[in-house]
Order: sequence, then C-alpha cells, then structure tokens
Amino acid sequence: MKVISTKKAPAAIGPYSQAIRVGNLVYTSGQIPIDPATGSFVEGGIKEQTRQSLTNVKAILEEAGLTLGHVVKTTVFLADMNDFADMNAVYSEFFAEPYPARSAVAVRTLPKGASVEIEVVAEAG
Repeated sequence: MKVISTKKAPAAIGPYSQAIRVGNLVYTSGQIPIDPATGSFVEGGIKEQTRQSLTNVKAILEEAGLTLGHVVKTTVFLADMNDFADMNAVYSEFFAEPYPARSAVAVRTLPKGASVEIEVVAEAG
C-alpha cells in the first residue's frame, strides 16, 4: 500500500489520504470543489464545482503517474439530482471512450456544503 499526495489538490481535512495505491489500483478520496491555491470553493454553480472536483482528481492521478484515461470507475455524489445534466455536461469533457463505469447518487449534504463530490478508481498498467 502506498499513499498518494499532491499539493496540486486540496489537502486532506481529516484522517484520510488523498489516494491510496494497492497493487495496480489507485483509489482516490472524494474530491469536493476546493481550489488548492486558495483553500476555498471555486465561484459559480454546479458546472464550475464539477470542473474543480475533476481537476483535483486529475492532479492526484498525475501524482500517481496516471491520467483520467486510467479510470475504471467513478462515483459522483450530488446534493441535488436536478444538477445531474449540468454535472454530466462537464464530466463528459474529462472522459473519453471507453468511458469508466459510473454511479451517481443524490445525498442529503456534502462536506462544507459542496454541491458535488467525485471519487475514482484507476488501474495502472
């Protein structure tokens, strides 16, 4: 097991790691739309928040020597399922075929009042 950590994504705000590599798999923690340069949420709505969350995921994967093309599974948590179409529009900018498997679920609340949180599993090699 290896801890993956980068300053190009928000630091963990609790007892967890940004990502863990076990064998050929990298598991990221859920990423909320915090800009690592400011430590604050990005301005804007669900599209901007989705873009920042995925940018954070991408930075963590890059630290592990991977790209979004290595992602095999994503989980998207939404505070409001009415945001699905806008989230999906931005999500489609980050992934190409063959698309990773995905779950999208509505939750009551997310950390710090985020509208979206995204975690991934990626395969190296």
